Amino acid sequence: MYTFDKTMKKPLGAQTEDKLMKYILQEPVEPGQRIPNEFELAKQFGVGRSTIREAVKGLVSRGILEVRRGSGTYVINTNTYEEDPLGLSKTEDKYKMALDLFEIRLMIEPELAALACRNTPEEDLKKLKRLCDETEQLYRGGHNHIGKDIEFHTWIAHCSRNQVAETLIPVITTADYTFANLTHRLLIEETLKTHRAVTDAILKRDSVGAKCAMMMHMTYNRQTIMELLAEREKNK
Repeated sequence: MYTFDKTMKKPLGAQTEDKLMKYILQEPVEPGQRIPNEFELAKQFGVGRSTIREAVKGLVSRGILEVRRGSGTYVINTNTYEEDPLGLSKTEDKYKMALDLFEIRLMIEPELAALACRNTPEEDLKKLKRLCDETEQLYRGGHNHIGKDIEFHTWIAHCSRNQVAETLIPVITTADYTFANLTHRLLIEETLKTHRAVTDAILKRDSVGAKCAMMMHMTYNRQTIMELLAEREKNK
């Protein structure tokens, strides 16, 4: 059972919210999975059910949990502040935010992939291939691949040798985490196929191929978000 330091200045509800967030991260409870019900959580944390409801409400407002009537409470996002540099984790409609982020990514990432073909030195290409391989190994092994996936995309931005592009990396980071938390491994084959296509094109210095492959990668992702959004609307 989790215990609380009664000398802490935070109200019990806020303490419980922190503990529940820690529980979600440490178990871990992955996006798309349901957390225990109020009764079980109250027993586990040693507090009343009203305190659990308050904690859940706090995590709902932070975009971590989603209460689905008749089904339970689900984790929809596990971003920490460091993983949310744009401060968008509290945005209520995650699907709309994901689509908005994709609009921005479509504007910049295909062009960055094309620039990488022209500007990056050979030693950086070796790291790109390694990151592509490592992401695939983690993905196929059922491990948490998100950090490596983000490293792959941000390295392409670095390979563009555009100093402004480096400042846009938080957009890529936030978009990657948002998509992963909403889809939870729905696009394994599509992701790996397009990652490999982008990498191969950059290795060949094929700027048109790299641009097209990155656009295809973005398109698969966007289509999946649209399908999930349509399903959500249908189930309302």
